[in-house]
Amino acid sequence: MKRNTIKKHDDFKMTDANPSARSLFFTVRAKPTLFPGDARYGVVAIKRIFRLAIRRNRAKRLLRDWIAPFESMLSPGMDYVFIARPEILTASRDEGRWAMYKALRYILKHDWGTGNAA
Repeated sequence: MKRNTIKKHDDFKMTDANPSARSLFFTVRAKPTLFPGDARYGVVAIKRIFRLAIRRNRAKRLLRDWIAPFESMLSPGMDYVFIARPEILTASRDEGRWAMYKALRYILKHDWGTGNAA
């Protein structure tokens, strides 16, 4: 299955007005997309927080692993940006997936002006 991911820098731009959910391991932000169709997402590990490339890459791999089982929870017509936090490197798979489920459920259950409220 081909993942519909965000690639362009401009698509990662979010404002404080965009809905967001925070967990100990990551922050997720969502905004309506300009492109109709499936939901898109991007993962970010900031160099200022993860100095070494190996840690940035691991954080992004963990986020993708945690997102995979819940891709069906991503609302069509929305872009999601997942920003890794330092604690992600110490999290277990179960902790991460539970945090991902709770964050996506929080965003999904709120109507953020898209008409997709649960």
